[in-house]
Amino acid sequence: MNQEFCVNRVLVIAPKRVAESTWTTEADKWDHLSGLRISKVLGSQADRRAALRQDADVYVINRENVEWLVDLYRKNWPFDMVVVDELSSFKSHQSKRFKALRAVRPLMKRFVGLTGTPSPNGLMDLWSEIYLIDQGERLGKTIGGYRSRYFNLGKSNGYVVYSYEPKKGAKERIEGLLSDICVSMKAEDFLQMPELTVNDIPVRLSDEELAIYQKMEKEQLIELDEGEITALSAASVYNKLLQMANGGVYTNEGDVAELHSRKLEALEEILDASNGQPVLVFYTFRHDFARLMTHFQKYKPRTLKGPQDIVDWNDGKIPLLLAQPASMGHGLNLQAGGHIIVWYGLNWSLELYQQANARLYRQGQKHGVIIHRLIAQKTVDVEIAKRLAKKDAVQETLMEALKAKVREAKSAG
Repeated sequence: MNQEFCVNRVLVIAPKRVAESTWTTEADKWDHLSGLRISKVLGSQADRRAALRQDADVYVINRENVEWLVDLYRKNWPFDMVVVDELSSFKSHQSKRFKALRAVRPLMKRFVGLTGTPSPNGLMDLWSEIYLIDQGERLGKTIGGYRSRYFNLGKSNGYVVYSYEPKKGAKERIEGLLSDICVSMKAEDFLQMPELTVNDIPVRLSDEELAIYQKMEKEQLIELDEGEITALSAASVYNKLLQMANGGVYTNEGDVAELHSRKLEALEEILDASNGQPVLVFYTFRHDFARLMTHFQKYKPRTLKGPQDIVDWNDGKIPLLLAQPASMGHGLNLQAGGHIIVWYGLNWSLELYQQANARLYRQGQKHGVIIHRLIAQKTVDVEIAKRLAKKDAVQETLMEALKAKVREAKSAG
């Protein structure tokens, strides 16, 4: 922009929290970026329009407003360069945000995508991301063509295809095609990263509590086996079992039935042992959050609601921070505020798991990072921990694991 004069107006598309704080605060830290004028295109429609009218070099918008922005400008698209922070959020070729950006892609001179997880669910994720970079030059103009060239049909039911399997040598051919436009750098290869310790803490339910869990597990699995197992039904059953492993479960009426408080007790011990050091706790369900807020009132727990909360955490003013991984899994720099993570409940998304941990385990962290994972024994927690360790926590794996569980339940009956 200021040296080669190749671009004049840059648009950055990022997750909402990252758009609110990270791009502006990071620019303030670096001398060579001090001259950049950044406008945050956030808030109400009137606020966004006002931000676009500002005379700036870089305009930052959250990805949820991409469709709105494209509809606003269309053929009069004013940005000659676009940067997508977390390109993997555009991995679905059917998403509205991808279709909107695709429509104005020919009007951009330069396009850059940033992501730590380009293909969290497999090679199929790459097509739409790479299309936005090169408009189909390397992997083809259509998703259908990409599938036919590099994949075989996997599991299907009539016209419904559940999965595609890469053809022999497909991975190597795809990587070769992308080698001239992709740069991959691992932090540990270029940066002095802190020590990382993953500590699985076994949480044991009483015989009575485990019996209730196993009864629910068996009934859910056998009922599920009466019909075709799909990703949606598999996720539904696992959500129930995950809730129970955490200590509570939603009833059909939407109330919360509490099963046990074992994980709350385990977390209490971690907080006591932390000796006042800030702790970041990842939770999954709303009732987890409610119970955590109630049980740990003495720690004055908070969540990240805005930029000031990020500042307060990094200043060491929040002893207990509760976070939902999906709401803060990308881009936030929280490494200055603490080095202890607790997973109150795991989930199947390897991408969310890795990105959430990277909020503390990243460049600038001055202490060894400790990740405590509360694993309820003899529950689905154990299976998920194994899958995450194998780095294959994808939809197909979830379904296969569930089918194995169904077989176990039937044989036990």
